[in-house]
Amino acid sequence: MGAPKTWEQRKLGELGSVAMCKRIYKEQTTEAGGVPFFKIGTFGGEPDAFISQEVFEEYRKLYPFPKIGDILISAAGTIGRTIVYQGEHAYYQDSNIVWLAHTNQLDNGFFLQYLNKQKWKSLEGSTLKRLYNKDILDALIALPKPHEQACIGSLFRNLDSLITLHQRE
Repeated sequence: MGAPKTWEQRKLGELGSVAMCKRIYKEQTTEAGGVPFFKIGTFGGEPDAFISQEVFEEYRKLYPFPKIGDILISAAGTIGRTIVYQGEHAYYQDSNIVWLAHTNQLDNGFFLQYLNKQKWKSLEGSTLKRLYNKDILDALIALPKPHEQACIGSLFRNLDSLITLHQRE
């Protein structure tokens, strides 16, 4: 079953660009204290490295940094894992953890569902463990109108919340 005919087929590169945090070097990190620095091995888990509040504030101001609601994507290791950035003080490893900086043509709730189902073509049948910017930008997405995307995204958020609630019981 394909997308309805009213949905527009677009490349992600037409909707935005791949962004990543500025590189952090090992000597800028500590093993405790400060702002959590997530590397590909700790993405979605507990950090084992930290950066100073000063570096965090400076880099967040001067370089690309995710906005609340942006979906962070693992581009190495386990490809395609996603986390929604909630505004917490945290920093992410350049090139291994990326996001699509996009316009309001794309609802993040809808986009999250797309990413969680996406099978990255260049990785199928490959031992390659890298998701390149080109892979993301060339990926096709079927887009309903923005208000429909918001409804679909909201529906899935509510379903996810309901599932989580039932799992806790």
